[in-house]
Amino acid sequence: MATTKAKNYYVGLNAIPFADKIEKKGQFDYLSWANAWDILKKIHPEAQRVVYEHDHTGLNYFTDGSFAYVKVGIIVNGLEHIDMLPIMNNRNKSIPCGEFDSMDVLNAIQRSTAKAIAMHGLGIQLWSGEDVAYATTNVKATAEAKPKGRVIHTLNIGDENLFKVLEYVAANKKLGLPKIVAQLQRKYKLSADVKKEIDKTFKAK
Repeated sequence: MATTKAKNYYVGLNAIPFADKIEKKGQFDYLSWANAWDILKKIHPEAQRVVYEHDHTGLNYFTDGSFAYVKVGIIVNGLEHIDMLPIMNNRNKSIPCGEFDSMDVLNAIQRSTAKAIAMHGLGIQLWSGEDVAYATTNVKATAEAKPKGRVIHTLNIGDENLFKVLEYVAANKKLGLPKIVAQLQRKYKLSADVKKEIDKTFKAK
């Protein structure tokens, strides 16, 4: 494979064919972390993975007391992209603390590795549709867990979740703005200013 250390390494990684490496999980196609890592290291042998550990517990996951997530970084050409992924079961539903085991954590780390690699361009095409279904699944699970009458989270400028929302908009433009907004409104109440930011992000080149 030819090197992609050119003007834009992302474009090079994004153009690599991987159809023969695609696997199936349920209704989704995916590129396993092992295949993604193998392709990446052949192109960028200096690439590194960082599995973050909690500063106080030393554990390789983080928790809010109810649920937990892993944090994985992939470094290519000195640039690190970090993915944070909930520890989930095979239905893409977050597993409550006390109910997951070390294998669930490992599976989350492996999947997070693949997503962090995709943020560098390799296999990113496979994640767009999966993210929509993942968001839908988890919004449904969250709604089931909430007491009746509880208002969903209102997203305002300055909210810590806004960056992730705009990142989602930028990565899923092919869905169209109405569908993106509809998906987001299942989880958030969008303020007028946030809607303007979403529109700007969607129209940005």
